[in-house]
Amino acid sequence: MKKIIIFFYAICFINLCAYSQILKPVSWSYAAKRTGPSTATIFIKATMDQGWHIYSQFVKAGGPVKTAITFPVHNTYSLIGPTIEPKATTKYESSFKMNVSYFEKSVVFQQKMKLKTMPVYVKGRVEFMACDDKQCLPPEEVDFSILVK
Repeated sequence: MKKIIIFFYAICFINLCAYSQILKPVSWSYAAKRTGPSTATIFIKATMDQGWHIYSQFVKAGGPVKTAITFPVHNTYSLIGPTIEPKATTKYESSFKMNVSYFEKSVVFQQKMKLKTMPVYVKGRVEFMACDDKQCLPPEEVDFSILVK
């Protein structure tokens, strides 16, 4: 009898594991382009699965977690201005009871930099939250490193 019960629980556990998946609806890619002898632009691209979106860097307090791109202070480069983004879609979301700006399908963020040495690895971090029409995933952080030649 014990063997039957253990077998039953094992089947249930395997079945449960087979159906549970970790959702990763956003993938990130990075590139750098030299724009002058001592300047470059870093491109940070998010690609979202169908039906998913991430939020703008400019979401008001009380709303969803906004996308934040940070670069640690480093002696080989400095930032020129803020990280820029294209025009976002803005709509009222009842779950947050406010207008929010977001991106679907894909978005490219850009950061201009002044380079003090060559080549240089530019490191940073993206924090973001992905949502679809049914759920929002917990905020996630992704570290990156880009070689600028």
